[in-house]
Amino acid sequence: MTSSAIGRRGLLRGAALAGGSLALARWFPAWAQPVSAGIAPDMPVLSGEEIAMRIAHAPITIDGRTSHGIAMNGTIPAPLIRLREGQNVRIAVTNALDEDSSIHWHGLIVPAHMDGVPGVSFPGIRPGETFVYEFPIVQSGTYWFHSHSGLQEQLGHYGPMIIDPAGEDPIRYDREHVIVLSDYSTMHPHLVFRRLKQQGGYFNHQRQTVAGLLAGRDQPLSERLQWGAMRMDPTDIADVTGSTYSFLINGHGPQDNWTGLFRAGERVRLRFINAAAMTIFNVRIPGLRMTVVQADGLNVRPVPVEEFQITVAETYDVIVEPEDRAYTLVAEASDRSGMGRATLAPRAGMTAPVPALRERPLATMRDMGMGDMDHGQAGDGVDHSAMGHGPPSAAGAGSGGEMSHSMRDFSNAPGVARTPTVQSISPMPVDRTGEPGQGLDGVEHRVLTYRDLMALDRNPDIRAPSRSLQLHLTGNMERYMWAFDGVKFSDFPDPIPFRQDERVRITLVNDTMMAHPIHLHGHFFELVTGHAEFAPRKHTVNVAPGGSVTFDVTTDAVGDWAFHCHLLYHMHAGMMQVITVRPEGDAR
Repeated sequence: MTSSAIGRRGLLRGAALAGGSLALARWFPAWAQPVSAGIAPDMPVLSGEEIAMRIAHAPITIDGRTSHGIAMNGTIPAPLIRLREGQNVRIAVTNALDEDSSIHWHGLIVPAHMDGVPGVSFPGIRPGETFVYEFPIVQSGTYWFHSHSGLQEQLGHYGPMIIDPAGEDPIRYDREHVIVLSDYSTMHPHLVFRRLKQQGGYFNHQRQTVAGLLAGRDQPLSERLQWGAMRMDPTDIADVTGSTYSFLINGHGPQDNWTGLFRAGERVRLRFINAAAMTIFNVRIPGLRMTVVQADGLNVRPVPVEEFQITVAETYDVIVEPEDRAYTLVAEASDRSGMGRATLAPRAGMTAPVPALRERPLATMRDMGMGDMDHGQAGDGVDHSAMGHGPPSAAGAGSGGEMSHSMRDFSNAPGVARTPTVQSISPMPVDRTGEPGQGLDGVEHRVLTYRDLMALDRNPDIRAPSRSLQLHLTGNMERYMWAFDGVKFSDFPDPIPFRQDERVRITLVNDTMMAHPIHLHGHFFELVTGHAEFAPRKHTVNVAPGGSVTFDVTTDAVGDWAFHCHLLYHMHAGMMQVITVRPEGDAR
């Protein structure tokens, strides 16, 4: 092939890309344009002391297909809000929908009545009404905002927020891009939820097959029979998958190929936000190392990695130093049913090879709360009838007098209510904060774990906890019910009470086979991962299947606060509670 032919082809390809970008540009805010030079000082953003926002129906176009969405100020995702630590802000939000709406400021420390959770902190914003949020900005970092009404978040009701520090930023960079990860389906979210209620694995199109067995793929026959006896599916990693989802980066589908520009040699800050409804992403940039410098808006000691798993509602800031070539940014769904794809490049029109989807992971006995049992010996001595899927067994014993690892033994969770929302109890849950995330334990490069994170600065409260609390994350996949301690939010459980400025150690135990990103409103907490006064402070933590997470929290914010799984349909199905913080001496 001649160089002139290559040139003509490249010119035509670049022109096509440019034309497509111009066609898409009107659908997106300035920060999410199809080709972005980064967040510049002169870029149109929402900032200052007075901000106006309007929630309304709008079209959303993904990979050339237009569907229905919910926009803020006419765009999906929403415009970038950029504020500065120390200022006070008033945000007037008008609801132009025909249903109630809201905005929750995810990760921001705000007064309880400004937190934006209908039925908990305020009534919501009724159609045609305007609600004014007003609060001081007491922190800095990367955050985001989204609806806390119904299932609106799934339709595009989310956007990024950057808060600059009052003083000098300890993170040095030459250019920055916001990277918002999300998922979208042309199927209406209420129909998605109905399908899940009808059949928990409705969207799982990655089940094991006889053809795979004959070809020697996945589990051998003995393990398949064991899982079948338990009526459990090891391929059930995600509730909603790439069979119905498009995975988006800055609102763009994989074919749209959002492109972020840079100059070779620059230190580029990428502010990752997982604004998905249900998708946990594995993020990597083949050929380019990332250095993690911030988690959930707070600075951490730099951690160089090749990949990290970001659960729903988390944020991670990374620094990259690219060379003069294009790179593919990959956001692969944790079940490997699809991926979001974007490009980092020194010039518009450049692309890099897109890696194929990796082999989808399979759940193990560890994911079922069997601790450190060798999953290859899954059936040895395990009382499968005690899983709640067969006839009851003698307590504490399997056939032949072997030890029972019953997954219906409520003595392992005496505080859990015996309700239909409890399909199983993890017999041997373990702390999995040192693991890289489901399906990533076998990769050949370094993957971030929670134990890698250390706070850059000493934590503000290093008191020992005065009491401890254990909560179980429970569920029933067959009936698609989710709860804390076996009690759904719709059952009107009593709030979990705390006194102001208490220091409490909370342990979350996951009794289900699904990961749960748990978010506490109004507070940061310190993960108990062995780093003492430099423990990483977060507002959202992923609790691995069959695992546990322990954190310490200072309940210094008076009011009622939502505490829930941030998988949208899990929260909608009941995995939510209210934490109430009252001053000492308050009898309420």
